[in-house]
Amino acid sequence: MRVISGTARSLILKTPKGTSTRPTTDKIKETLFNMISNELYNTTFLDLFAGSGGIGIEALSRGAKEAYFCDIDREAIRCIRENLEHTKLIDKATILKGSFEANLEKIKTHGKKFDIVFIDPPYQKGFE
Repeated sequence: MRVISGTARSLILKTPKGTSTRPTTDKIKETLFNMISNELYNTTFLDLFAGSGGIGIEALSRGAKEAYFCDIDREAIRCIRENLEHTKLIDKATILKGSFEANLEKIKTHGKKFDIVFIDPPYQKGFE
């Protein structure tokens, strides 16, 4: 998995080991960002169920001003932090560990608003 475009273009991203996280493929990521590329610059981006952080990192690399990464898995959180450090985008990121409900409540309490929200929950976890 890699960053497709922007300031971190071509950098390889790690994926969480030993978890059920399934990263979004580069092809799907490229298609998604081709659709929203004109809306992305200077936005605040939320990557809920972030996994490796690949989607939020792509958003930052392509011009989002900040991104929030939310995940419940400890290994995913470690991986997100490492990927943000590797891409040198850590200063534009906020990482929240916990359930999506707890993270959304925390965000709501602080009055944070997002321009773009990406939600890709894990399969077979009752989110269908």
